Amino acid sequence: MTGKLILVRHGETEGNVAKILDTKVPGLPLTERGVAQAKTFGSTLTVPPRRLFSSEALRARQTGGYIEEATGVGLEVLADLQEVQLGELEGSNSTAAHLIFQGIYHKWHAGDLSARVPGGESGHDVLSRYVPTLEQLRAEYLTSTDSTDIVVVSHGAAMRLVSRELTGIPRLFAANNHLDNTETIELLPTPDGGWTCTRWGRYTPPFGENTSPTGDDPMG
Repeated sequence: MTGKLILVRHGETEGNVAKILDTKVPGLPLTERGVAQAKTFGSTLTVPPRRLFSSEALRARQTGGYIEEATGVGLEVLADLQEVQLGELEGSNSTAAHLIFQGIYHKWHAGDLSARVPGGESGHDVLSRYVPTLEQLRAEYLTSTDSTDIVVVSHGAAMRLVSRELTGIPRLFAANNHLDNTETIELLPTPDGGWTCTRWGRYTPPFGENTSPTGDDPMG
């Protein structure tokens, strides 16, 4: 069996704590708790990944750096894996701003990918920049039957949207179940060129529409 693509949400940031919509690169750094989360995640990888990547955001690069220290696998930084870009909402921590984004984000998970964050990205925009990078990683590192996993440190909202669209898991499940810091979505390549989801945070298949929702803090 080929290895999996393991998407990891970065560790906790100052923006997460303050509920700041922080999406521009480089963005805010990890907190002390975020550093501890990244170190713990790295220590749980009993088999080092074949390759280790992160987005360009500071929080992702920092998280990846601690995974590198724990595993000995060098970190490589990739473009186009940044968080959903929030335009006019960038830097806000108001309830109103969060509700605007959550409303648009849930539209994406309901199938309306043309909805757009004011001055920022649509769902189509996110997929068009993010998915080709994952497909390139698949072609380069996940095609042989003896491949080990590759790890990509990225961002919660983008990870959830992309993974739902690639795997077809239930829309309501994807919309309602966010990822805590350093939780993963694990994608297994299928012989037909698709992907199947083998883990979504604390959940493993089957992913039901009636799964109780977690608190919706999709950003990061």
